[in-house]
Amino acid sequence: MRLDKYLKVSRLIKRRTVANEACDAGRVLVNDKPAKASVNVKVGDVITIQFGNKEVKVEVLDVQETVRKEEAKELFRYLP
Repeated sequence: MRLDKYLKVSRLIKRRTVANEACDAGRVLVNDKPAKASVNVKVGDVITIQFGNKEVKVEVLDVQETVRKEEAKELFRYLP
């Protein structure tokens, strides 16, 4: 699944266009490498997103095309 779509489906970023812009600006890393929106995300990948001075690091646990809001948190886990 594309990175921008995964960020939207997992509710880490609310809108796909915002996810696209974050990737273009270099604020999203996959496995510690700057990632484009088109990068393929798979189980086990570590995604780091920089929101201003705050950094969110998550590990991909599952990849699904669609998911209900309540189940979105099961797609990833936060890393310290």
